[in-house]
Amino acid sequence: MSGRVLIAGSIVASVLLVGAYLAAGGSSYEPEKTQDPCKPREWTNPQSLGQIANQFTISALDGAACQLGVSRETLARALATPEARRRFTERYGIDDEKLARAVRAGLVRAVDDAEEAGALSPLLAAPLRETLQRIPLEQAVEIINDAQSFLGNVESFLGPAKGILEELLPGAGQLLP
Repeated sequence: MSGRVLIAGSIVASVLLVGAYLAAGGSSYEPEKTQDPCKPREWTNPQSLGQIANQFTISALDGAACQLGVSRETLARALATPEARRRFTERYGIDDEKLARAVRAGLVRAVDDAEEAGALSPLLAAPLRETLQRIPLEQAVEIINDAQSFLGNVESFLGPAKGILEELLPGAGQLLP
């Protein structure tokens, strides 16, 4: 008798679970659409290097994805490993040069966005843009995948440079983050 009660209880619990799922709108679930990478994404007020790096990466991926006509999420997965990148380029018919141009354009967009948000000094943004437009694909992908390390290196360079600039140009420190 106890086996039948256990089975009946399991059936009742299953029916209740399905009913609760349907009552909560479970029958009409659709995943959210991904944001258009070509539309500008407003930066929040970044307080730490980690937050700046996160926004820099998102901006760079958006810029590159826009150039390639794919979603940011698709491109992020593609840049995660060399094998994923190979599959991506084969699937979308993109050669390394086209991918490199798109990734560089994404990095430049990220610098523009960081400068506009006040997270990057205009004194550093211009030479950084010039450098990013010419770097090899492997280095560009590495910057996107590890923006915090890249921006940390820029910040460590900025430390001594900020003092020198303030000595040479009084008030220049206000232009630097």
